[in-house]
Amino acid sequence: MDYLQFFKLSIFGIKTILLKQKKPILGTIILTDACNLNCKHCSVNNLTKIIYPYKDIKEEMINMFNEGIRILFFCGGETLLWKDENKTIRDLVKEAKEIGYFIVNIVTNGTIDLDIPEADIIFLSIDGLKESHNLIRGNTFDTIMENVKKANKSNICVYTAVNKLNYKDIYELGKLVKNTKNLNSISFNFHTPYKNTKDLALSNEEKLYSINQIKQLIKENYPVFNLYSALDYYLKNNWSRPCFQCIVSENKKRFVCGRCVEEENLCDECGYLFAVEFSLLFKGNIKIIIDMLKTYKKYTGRINKD
Repeated sequence: MDYLQFFKLSIFGIKTILLKQKKPILGTIILTDACNLNCKHCSVNNLTKIIYPYKDIKEEMINMFNEGIRILFFCGGETLLWKDENKTIRDLVKEAKEIGYFIVNIVTNGTIDLDIPEADIIFLSIDGLKESHNLIRGNTFDTIMENVKKANKSNICVYTAVNKLNYKDIYELGKLVKNTKNLNSISFNFHTPYKNTKDLALSNEEKLYSINQIKQLIKENYPVFNLYSALDYYLKNNWSRPCFQCIVSENKKRFVCGRCVEEENLCDECGYLFAVEFSLLFKGNIKIIIDMLKTYKKYTGRINKD
């Protein structure tokens, strides 16, 4: 992202705050619900195993851009399983950039080649240290770390869903990221208790412990891609939702903020810290604005003079 794009995003934020607009700026396109894993906390994988057609995805990319969205995520299922009409995820990222998106990110479980330098950030799911991660995601930790070693040109952010099985790993996982080549940052979310996963939700005491561990990592300058100033809002559940600046699209169906909006009362238990941060940002919270400017500039590595 260059300085002109950064300026345009800033103007969007100012207009949203002052005029109380509900226009989206961040879009997520689900490419497939097919997945090569069966993680304990996931309730949206392999429901249809459909690979959504390239023409539909390209159409939605163009539609979202024309509606003003400038930050794009590709997700699954397992995102890197997607292929259609001789196109792969790398083609989609390149085409999104050609359309004009400022930031294009990917979310993946890391079991497939991570050499995707075209993406601004690859959000890589690692859910704890080896034992905890493998308990949640199957015996995949070593495969992921081997793929990380080979991804020398990719900007990888570890993406951790904190739950009852791994919350005690937070601090050590932060150390692992800091000390591992090609892992540039780590972003924490908390388990959102979708159907049949409520047993993984943290108690209030476990949430407090987890938040304090994340805060400690940030204080000690570990590469945490979360906003310190938003953590207490999450803990107190004191933030507005849904976040109208974020939309999710799957198979021509749109969701405001995320797919959880369709499950009764699930928004009240949302654990997505990005949603907390964006909601507070577009309410004009000054601490969040300053914190986001510093954090995103540091870890996206994409604000430059080109």
